[in-house]
Amino acid sequence: MIVELSVENLAIIDRAELGLGPGFTAMTGETGGGKSLLIDAVELALGGRADTDQVRSGAHRAVVELAVDVSSRPELLRRCSELGVPAEDGVIRIRREVLAEGKSQCRVGGKAIPVSALKTLGTYLVDLHGQHDHQSLLDPSRHIGYLDGWIGEPAALAVQAVATEFEAVQAIARKLNALRHGRRELEQRIDLLRYQLNEIDEAAPQLGETEDLEAQLERLRHAERLSSAASDAVLHLVDDENSAYDRAAVAVKGLDAVVKHDPELEPPLDELRDAVLQLQEAAHTLRGYAEGLDSDPKRLDAAEERLEVLRRLRRKYGDDEAAVLAFAVEARTELESLTFGADDEEALADQLSERESRLDAEASALTRLRREQATSFSRLVQEALRDLAMDRSVFEVDFTTAAIDASGADRVEFFFSANAGEPPRPLAKIASGGELSRVMLAIKSVYAGKAGVPTLIFDEVDAGLSGRAAAAVARKLEGLAEHYQVLVISHLPQIASRASRHFRIEKREKSGRAVTEVVELSPTEREREIARMLAGERVTDAALVNARELLGRATGN
Repeated sequence: MIVELSVENLAIIDRAELGLGPGFTAMTGETGGGKSLLIDAVELALGGRADTDQVRSGAHRAVVELAVDVSSRPELLRRCSELGVPAEDGVIRIRREVLAEGKSQCRVGGKAIPVSALKTLGTYLVDLHGQHDHQSLLDPSRHIGYLDGWIGEPAALAVQAVATEFEAVQAIARKLNALRHGRRELEQRIDLLRYQLNEIDEAAPQLGETEDLEAQLERLRHAERLSSAASDAVLHLVDDENSAYDRAAVAVKGLDAVVKHDPELEPPLDELRDAVLQLQEAAHTLRGYAEGLDSDPKRLDAAEERLEVLRRLRRKYGDDEAAVLAFAVEARTELESLTFGADDEEALADQLSERESRLDAEASALTRLRREQATSFSRLVQEALRDLAMDRSVFEVDFTTAAIDASGADRVEFFFSANAGEPPRPLAKIASGGELSRVMLAIKSVYAGKAGVPTLIFDEVDAGLSGRAAAAVARKLEGLAEHYQVLVISHLPQIASRASRHFRIEKREKSGRAVTEVVELSPTEREREIARMLAGERVTDAALVNARELLGRATGN
């Protein structure tokens, strides 16, 4: 779960720090106050797109730091280890910087990592449901992902088996097609793949190498200035006739001669002695630094040449070293598929027939699994919708057969009816915005207790809701918080009152500029905030009474 979030110079946020914990946390405030900026900050920390517009006007950089505790999730610790991500004492510390001139930097535990690795890590840590994410339910092609995600590991393994066989069929088919349409094209493709792999293998790019080289070049290009500055500092500290060290030593000697007459001189005298030692140590360190700097033009040329090699690879094969290496893996797999085994057309046709049969078998097994589990999934979602004040709703999973691809042979679409007596129809065609929000929340709730990310974030999941429906959504979010860390941005008092912790986000004017501030509310402040959400800016006694009633109802008092 997220335990700390620190944001600096992000849009209108000057600086904000949040200490978070388990359970249900609500974040409220007026429209335009900057609530969604906190969601943007989390997205940025987890590999989201960086944009110079995110940097606060006049600042050199925007910084987001995120601390995520995964100590109680051994499967996440294992995945972090697989990704090479450090988790000190079970805590992952992420730092993302966006520079005003356009660059961004990602570090985890002080170690630079590519954005692609950060994005992968983020999918294991946080499920972020933005203001319009329920719109994904309008795309039927994404419904199968929700069903497979609920089924969990059995579906993941079955999909992987299908994908493996599908890729094998595709590879054999490509090779057979190449043979049938002429060996010249086959040899040309093999030559191209070999050339590409040889170019990548000879360069042997390493993850994060470009950033390291750019830092090295900066040091090499300014080595003389750095060395001169360090040497000047040593001169002023210890080598000059009237150096700081000599003057401090004289002061120590003078005080040492009289300290016996007044013990009150002991503390400052001890501080001066420490300062003399620190001056010596600093001078020693700076002297070693100056001597160790390398201004060799050959090293500079070599670093620039190496950087150009990496840039050439990235222009051809991917945006960063990770993408280049991924391209090499795919190219090597294709090359092996084109050169391995008999080139005889008849033998290849036999291989293709065999792998197609295996693909059919794996796809059929996946279809059976999905259909068997879809009944339970539909029932649980429908029960969750009843908890969300949709008593007469019907939710079903509809299957049609599709051409086999890497995801199987199924086309899955959710069917829905909100009213009694109405037959279920495609969800994407009939559900309103408020209904879509509740269907998405129902799906999220049936995931509770299954393997998944430890933190759920909902940005205005209450869109289009009020009254009984809002209260039902609040109870459902409270139930989710028993299994996850749940962070909710809301405009509804029914939802905010159910939270175990409550933050207010508001925009103020400070030194003539707008800034967003984040404050955790005390019980009294929370009453006033709930009352404001009930009545508007003019908080009346009646609104305060209603707020206390809502909060008391939430806590069972």
